[in-house]
Amino acid sequence: MNATVPTAAKVPDTRGLAGQTAGETAICEVNQTQLVYRGYEIADLAANASFDEVAFLLLVGHKPSASETAEFMCEQGSMRAIPASVRDAIVGIVQASPQANPMSILRTGVSLLSHLDCECESNDPAAELRKSKRLLAQIPTIIGVCEHARAGKTPVEPDATLSHAANLLWCITGKKPDALTARVMDVSLVLYAEHDFNASTFAARVIASTETDLHSAICGAIGALKGPLHGGANEMAMEMLKDIDADCAGGAMDVEAWMKRAFAEKRKLMGFGHRVYKNGDHRAPILRSWGLKLVPGLGASGQKWFDLGDAVQAIMLRDKAIHPNVDFPCGITYFCMGIPVPQYTPIFVASRITGWAAHVMEQHANNRIIRPLATYSGPAVHSWCA
Repeated sequence: MNATVPTAAKVPDTRGLAGQTAGETAICEVNQTQLVYRGYEIADLAANASFDEVAFLLLVGHKPSASETAEFMCEQGSMRAIPASVRDAIVGIVQASPQANPMSILRTGVSLLSHLDCECESNDPAAELRKSKRLLAQIPTIIGVCEHARAGKTPVEPDATLSHAANLLWCITGKKPDALTARVMDVSLVLYAEHDFNASTFAARVIASTETDLHSAICGAIGALKGPLHGGANEMAMEMLKDIDADCAGGAMDVEAWMKRAFAEKRKLMGFGHRVYKNGDHRAPILRSWGLKLVPGLGASGQKWFDLGDAVQAIMLRDKAIHPNVDFPCGITYFCMGIPVPQYTPIFVASRITGWAAHVMEQHANNRIIRPLATYSGPAVHSWCA
């Protein structure tokens, strides 16, 4: 009788640390069915909490009372102005290099703020919380200065009386948003605020683990989020939809044909798939439903983009069994709100700064430098003089 030859076990693909646990956190849990911020599920937060409350939850560590929320929002309003030197530097960069990436400009803005923050070099927990609050308040102002400079306009001053979401829209557009628009932006910020050890957060924790300062870690996180495989996906998803709309105008091609061509060309379609969520990103339908609330005020021009998005989503699910992630409805929603596409990822920063800062503080509170090993795949050792 012939012996059975054992089948070699398939070696899992762990590139990008896929499937690996790199540490623990009390800030966030991500699994197939839930996204939880400090014990509160994302659908619950999106329906019942404001971003300002969620920001407090992530940074301070507990659900705020009504008085704590009011005090936090008042404090945030008082911190929103940025030094004139930082504002002028951002305007100067845009004027000298109009094609400069807004994420790179935002990264530079945060770096400039670090030099003017008297607590920059302190990793004391209280100092880090104060710095985190200041960055949360000032980042929308930097984004607004950048966008107005790009449009050749004078930046508006931040409004201390508005919520974080409403002030962000005001800084970018120069228009005070109506209640619905502000609420839709608020929900999007809640959904984007935190996501455990994603690429940018993990980058921030690695940097923080060297015991460097919070601003340095945040600059690194912004650099990581800039990448199209991470934060830039919402921008590229909307650009894809604009390409589809342009190619299908006039009837020479329909969405089915466009998608078939994209599949044949192996084009990467942004806004779909997720490293963790294999059965769909549960943030996506939440944001889509809120985005659709804007359509009655926009008419056919708004409905068109959601219809196009739904058609693309249906084909991806039918032919590739791939679900959309939160970036897909985000691109459509922000576009319908009149937000310039290059500012989509900076808006992500205006939310995720809360998660990043919380993780930096958590890392510093129980620190060990993050230094993994690597499997060597280079040539065998041989003599230099051989």
